[in-house]
Amino acid sequence: MSLHHFTDANFKKEVLESELPVLVDFWAVWCSPCKAIAPAVEELAKEYAKKIKIGKVDVDSNSQIAANYGIMSIPTLIFFRNGKVMDQMAGALTKADLKKKIEEYI
Repeated sequence: MSLHHFTDANFKKEVLESELPVLVDFWAVWCSPCKAIAPAVEELAKEYAKKIKIGKVDVDSNSQIAANYGIMSIPTLIFFRNGKVMDQMAGALTKADLKKKIEEYI
């Protein structure tokens, strides 16, 4: 599985303790811009599977993580390295923009 699903229960282990850099897509099923970027996020998860861990957090089901990181609008994408936030972007980014950012962090 290339695209990971992060939850309140597994976030610490899967994201904060990951040896790879991690890109987390905070989203919700009712969010149109989230749906718009989903295919790009999924494609990039496959393309960079061995270099960066890419996954999603459903903010409706996992409100604790969203609250911990002050997620006020979605989609919000956060890059983590060694358990620390490296960068944060909000809004519907293009695949090219995401790819450029991923290249900065791997």
